[in-house]
Amino acid sequence: MNLPEPIVFIVDDDSEVRASLANLCRSVGLKVEAFASTEEFIASDRPDAPSCLVLDVRFPAAEPSGLEFQRRLSDRNDRVPIIFITGHGDVPMSVQAMKYGALEFLTKPVREQELLDAIKQAIERDRERRVQDADLSSLQGRYKRLTGRERQIMRLVSGGLPNKQIAAQLGLSEVTVKVHRGHVMQKMEAKSLADLVRMNGQLSSPT
Repeated sequence: MNLPEPIVFIVDDDSEVRASLANLCRSVGLKVEAFASTEEFIASDRPDAPSCLVLDVRFPAAEPSGLEFQRRLSDRNDRVPIIFITGHGDVPMSVQAMKYGALEFLTKPVREQELLDAIKQAIERDRERRVQDADLSSLQGRYKRLTGRERQIMRLVSGGLPNKQIAAQLGLSEVTVKVHRGHVMQKMEAKSLADLVRMNGQLSSPT
């Protein structure tokens, strides 16, 4: 799966910090978009590409804190990986950030290599998530092509039942079960029984 060029989003109300962080990212070939506020970030037309968000913790009183903004993104099911930076961090703050899925919590002045390593990890995590989402979407599309009977047989086959037992349970002949099973394997593009079992597990797992 070919994904677009990754991008780093920076949200910090300090223009000097924004510029410094953006220059650091660009120095290693990363694409960057920087914003002075969380509102600007939300209003932006974000590209559908692997990304991460480098987010300040503290903003002017009129704006939500970085931690509050993190919760809002979570409520929107926006799964962009977040790297927090702050000049006034403490343990409870970092624990709260990690609880809501932050990748890293760094204190200013940020060590350049530490930040770049965190960004690399965050982008790779987002890339993997996107590939997994695409794979699941493709799998769900193939599953929708199955008939109701084929879905029944897929579940029973994946549960380890042999054709004879499936036939008895569904009131079918073994030959009919075998035919349906073949259709399931073909439509799901499963190369083996183990492959089909794995697919069934993916479809059954909560997202």
